[in-house]
Amino acid sequence: MAKRLYVGNLGWGVTDDQLRELFSAHGSVQLAQVVMDRDTGRSKGFGFVEMTTDQEAQAAIAAMNTVVVDGRPLTVNEARPKEDRGGGGGRGGYGGGGGGGGRRY
Repeated sequence: MAKRLYVGNLGWGVTDDQLRELFSAHGSVQLAQVVMDRDTGRSKGFGFVEMTTDQEAQAAIAAMNTVVVDGRPLTVNEARPKEDRGGGGGRGGYGGGGGGGGRRY
């Protein structure tokens, strides 16, 4: 089963292909994705890599965590599931998610 890794502290110029190349030395990479900002089109400075096996993922973490790429030490660990952010109960985020609702000024 594929193991998803979080890769943080990426330089702004790192591409999906470069991320794939960095991690392919440690096993088969199923996915390499730098997360981009919707508004600016620039990297958000982190991404995700999916390795084919747990063993490859652990090898990649051990080898790549703190490696300096473009002058920045990478942070590499197992990705955690996306957290529920609440969202404010469908009110566009105003009021902090319910309980007496409405806008706060």
